[in-house]
Amino acid sequence: MHIRGDHAELVVGGRLDVRNAADARTVLHSAVDDGAGDLVLNLTELDSWDATGLGVIMGAHRRAGRAGRRLVLRGVPPQMQRLLVATRLHRILAIEGGIAADSLPRV
Repeated sequence: MHIRGDHAELVVGGRLDVRNAADARTVLHSAVDDGAGDLVLNLTELDSWDATGLGVIMGAHRRAGRAGRRLVLRGVPPQMQRLLVATRLHRILAIEGGIAADSLPRV
């Protein structure tokens, strides 16, 4: 997993899973705490995430809300869009461009 960027936009790539959740949490929390306005998570380079990785994103979402900020997901890959729809988290998280649940391919 790699995360690069600043307190306004972070690009997350590789796998966001239990093995690197602590490191990801630290980077995301620092970005939330050190900035203002929307924090964009660009996920175009993200290969996969597991429940722990999704929990890290939800934790950053809650922390951003408490700080008066908004976490915005950009470039969510289709397989992760399906998971967000299945868990109904697409209704809670801010997703740039939204997710059209009807247009997602069935697996």
